[in-house]
Formats: sequence, C-alpha cells, structure tokens
Amino acid sequence: MLVLLDTTVLIDYLRGRPAVGRVNALLDRGDPLCTTPINVEEVVRGLRPEEIPAVDALFDGLRIVPIEREDGRRAGEWRRRFAGLGTTLSQADCLIAAAACSTAAVLATGNPRHFPMTEITVEHWPVGE
Repeated sequence: MLVLLDTTVLIDYLRGRPAVGRVNALLDRGDPLCTTPINVEEVVRGLRPEEIPAVDALFDGLRIVPIEREDGRRAGEWRRRFAGLGTTLSQADCLIAAAACSTAAVLATGNPRHFPMTEITVEHWPVGE
C-alpha cells in the first residue's frame, strides 16, 4: 500500500512525535512512502538551519510524486465543486489530494477535514500527542 505523507505527518515525524511509530511500522511491512513537491515546500518553508540535515535525510528516503497536468485539472474541479457547496479548499491541499488519487496512495494527514474528496482514501494520523 503506497502511503502519501501530508505536511502535518512529516512535521510530526521530524519532531519525534507519534508519526515516527506509524512510519516505522509501514517501513517494517515494506509499504512504500511518498510525498509531493508541495509538501516538501511546506516543510522547508518553516525550517531552522539546524533542521536541514534531518529534513534532507527524510526526503531522500521518500518517493516524491510529481504533480501532472491531470492532477491540476482534478484539483481545479474539486475546488470548483466544493466552492459551489460553500466549502473553500486550498489549492495546495487539492493538488496533494490529486497526487494521492493519481498514484492510488492512501493520504496520511493530521487534517482529514482538508480532504473531503470521496475519490481518495484518507487516514487520520493525530499529530502532536
């Protein structure tokens, strides 16, 4: 099972919180882990200089899935559809969800409400506990 790690989970992992156990369990089972360039940007944006080596090591161990044209289309359709229902979704979250959809990955996140799309499987990984 391919698992796409959202930014909340990546930060939780880097801080040595509960995501560490879950990530290690997936690795022990041989499940591949991935993330997107958007998640890389979100993590790097908040880095302190002393955190750079740990972040580089983390991303070196993950498959970074590309964001393709069809992902952009799908993300835009979701944003338009949910806006019509009165729910505003972020561009970044819709693109992350589209990447999960196109790779058939389970999306692991601490913010499942950000991903109401029924086309993807979302796992809630409570963070910071």
